Amino acid sequence: MTAASDPFAGVRDPFAAPGALTPAGATPIVRALALEKYFGSNHVLRGCTLEVYPRETICLIGRSGSGKSTLLRCLNFLEEPTSGAVEIDGLRVEADPLRSRGSGHRESIRQIRMRAQMVFQEFNLFPHMKVIDNLIEAPVRVKRVPRDQAIATAEKYLAKVGLSEKRDEYPARLSGGQKQRVAIARALTMEPKVLLFDEPTSALDPELVGEVLKVMAELAHEGATMLVVTHEMAFAKEAADRVYYIDQGVFLEVGPPAQVIDSPRDPRTAKFLARLLNK
Repeated sequence: MTAASDPFAGVRDPFAAPGALTPAGATPIVRALALEKYFGSNHVLRGCTLEVYPRETICLIGRSGSGKSTLLRCLNFLEEPTSGAVEIDGLRVEADPLRSRGSGHRESIRQIRMRAQMVFQEFNLFPHMKVIDNLIEAPVRVKRVPRDQAIATAEKYLAKVGLSEKRDEYPARLSGGQKQRVAIARALTMEPKVLLFDEPTSALDPELVGEVLKVMAELAHEGATMLVVTHEMAFAKEAADRVYYIDQGVFLEVGPPAQVIDSPRDPRTAKFLARLLNK
């Protein structure tokens, strides 16, 4: 595609900048290009453009209904954008809400999802499968990884999240924090280019939140590329390279955590944080 025929030529995230661990001249591994999303007459995303470089952690914050989870779901096409495009690791998929491109569009979405794995609020583990079987299901069925290889990879990531001893347990025998750590290990077992976290601690009892955030912080410090929708400001301050505050489908304020969280410039950001942090 030439620049002249590319409808997204020149569409850039004005707030994106390579992080400290990103080599000079690196290209973004994730790009959301002028994403729009309507649910009926409800205009949820309004031209969102975002770029993420390898090894960056981006936190998306905002009040309930602001569009942050919808944006995340559009990145791996759990929601089809109304218009715009998503590019992950060089693969661009343009919005096709009517699915007019048929099987080609479906295959592109399948490829995007292998590159961008989602960790959900509610774990979404298969209750009838043991932990190890939950982890190898997608690599074996979707990526056609040999079973023995998939098991070895799954065991490596179970150890990483501190749950090797739960390998043969069923999800019903796990705490909420353990289920979420298994869900993170499941996503890692696909060895994606980027991890997408949709408020991963919101369904947990307060005493279990820390164990999940600890795993996520370790991943961030080890250089995993992550986009995280969260209300956990302490995590964002520790782990994020940039924080995006979204309101009514628009990025109102973007910057390093020390600026956005500690010294917000937009009064709407300040009001949201004051309410969240009970200032």
